[in-house]
Amino acid sequence: MDRAGVLALFDFTYWANRHLLEVAEGLTSTEWAASTDITTRGLRATLVHALDVELSWRLRLQERPKADWGAEAELQASDYPTPRSLAEHWSRDEAEMRAWLDTLDQATLDAPWSDGGKDDFPLWYFLVHVVTHSQQQRSDAAVLLSRAGHSPGNIEFLDYADAVATRS
Repeated sequence: MDRAGVLALFDFTYWANRHLLEVAEGLTSTEWAASTDITTRGLRATLVHALDVELSWRLRLQERPKADWGAEAELQASDYPTPRSLAEHWSRDEAEMRAWLDTLDQATLDAPWSDGGKDDFPLWYFLVHVVTHSQQQRSDAAVLLSRAGHSPGNIEFLDYADAVATRS
């Protein structure tokens, strides 16, 4: 995948994340923190998990020590009492991800990456994994928001493209 494609997927990811968090602002604190039997996690825990995976994969791909991104560094849903508190952390992480992505050229994206495990793919595969994992989590979050009476509407890539085109 070319660099422009990778950047577009992350633009989409951050647009969709912000949209879901804006919709979640309409929830009560009880609705925000509620557990569920509809998906694997409640809304807050689902969105915190999505941020945690984005953050931990970035640190891992940057070859940071495992203590920075492993289980001991896992984000806790209880640390985010409101959608705004999560949005603020996500905004900081987005800035860090974008700064790192800006350093990657096409040769780096195409180069094999491995952390010594069984996976040995081009770096861009792992970046696409981050995006698709986040999309799965956002799908769960959209279901939970809809069940709470706060549907986020469509959060697909072309909805993002239309939103960007409308702003231009």
